[in-house]
Amino acid sequence: MKNMKRTMMTMFILLLTTLMYGQKKWTLQECIDYAMQNNITLQQARLKKQSATEDKKQSQAALFPSLSASTNQSVGYRPWQSSGIATVSNGMVGTSVKKTYYNGTYGINASWTVWNGNQNRNQVKLNEVSEEQAELSIAETANSIQEKIAQLYVQILYMDEAIKVNKESVETSKKNEERGKEIVEVGKMSKADLAQLTAQRASDEYTLVESESKLANYKLQLKQLLEITGDEPFDIAIPATTDEQALAEIPSLGSVYETALSFRPEIQNSELSLKSSDLQMKIAKAGHLPTLSMTGGLGTSTASTNTNEWGSQMKTNFDASLGASISIPIFDNRKTKTAINKAKIQREQALLDILDKQKQLYSTIEGFWLDANTNQEKFKAAMVAVASEQESYNLLSEQFNVGLKNIVELLTGKDKLLAAQQSRLQSKYMTILDQQLLRFYKGEDMSL
Repeated sequence: MKNMKRTMMTMFILLLTTLMYGQKKWTLQECIDYAMQNNITLQQARLKKQSATEDKKQSQAALFPSLSASTNQSVGYRPWQSSGIATVSNGMVGTSVKKTYYNGTYGINASWTVWNGNQNRNQVKLNEVSEEQAELSIAETANSIQEKIAQLYVQILYMDEAIKVNKESVETSKKNEERGKEIVEVGKMSKADLAQLTAQRASDEYTLVESESKLANYKLQLKQLLEITGDEPFDIAIPATTDEQALAEIPSLGSVYETALSFRPEIQNSELSLKSSDLQMKIAKAGHLPTLSMTGGLGTSTASTNTNEWGSQMKTNFDASLGASISIPIFDNRKTKTAINKAKIQREQALLDILDKQKQLYSTIEGFWLDANTNQEKFKAAMVAVASEQESYNLLSEQFNVGLKNIVELLTGKDKLLAAQQSRLQSKYMTILDQQLLRFYKGEDMSL
């Protein structure tokens, strides 16, 4: 209910903002909130949980007696009936033969499984565990979607800033080309060198278009993840990401893993699988035990061939019954033994699944942690490299303009500067993403 109110408030704010300022810019939290309510995969997981809840309720109801009412009405025909009913009227005896007759029965029946080795009660517990697992599956799906949203969101931020760098590179290439034309006119540079400047400008424009295409593709993927369809425009808010965010202290690997072990739904789900296998073992072993059941019923019947009135027949033919039965298994063609052995196998599988999920969790967190540290170190080095390459390129440009450097040296310097700038951006945003994911695995919300 809280999530629904939160989503409705978010949608109201989105609508109000759109009407006031035009196209909505989605923040990371707004993307996550919207996806939590509209993503189809998540909705399917919720439906599975509802189905598990119905199974639990049905098994709980099975603990109580069942009650049913029945009636049967039948019509018969005896074409060769010769005897009939004699009546006396005005001193005359008359006989009537009724070849058509009808019968009616009415009953209320109850049955109750008093004890069956606690199979029914353990089934309730098993379905309760299944309901918990379905709830945890929802959380697993939600976590996976949030991670994908964060990854796409950060990729969009990276590409947005990379495009700015590419645009600056295009502008620089255009200036170099124009300057080259001026130098050719005064005869201090060959047309072949000018052609290289023109090719560099065209290459930079191509890179810019390619970057813009990647940005559009990332936005499309995020839009699809949020289940936003049609021609509705979609764009994200660009937060002011700073270098300090990328240089922030990285959580320790051990602290993240220990915290994640205590609350991550995939770990809790695998532990519930072990509990489920133990309950299935108890249910299977109950196959060796007797079953005690009780039955009861009330019934009566009527027939047209009876000379009594209908009400009198209902009263006369009324009967009540109460019975108990015990079923003792002797030989069941190995069904119970097979069920027990399969439950043991499932328990072993559950134990292995717990170890596997723990291993996967550690591997995932370790990967984020290693990437965060590696990218942070790359970012520190890239900051120095950008400053150095920028200074070097500025000097090369000045020397080229006065004829002290050739075209090859200028283009090489420009390529180095662009590569350093792109490395800086990539390492910066990858560090921010890895840090966010590490904090997410510690139970904190992702925010940019």
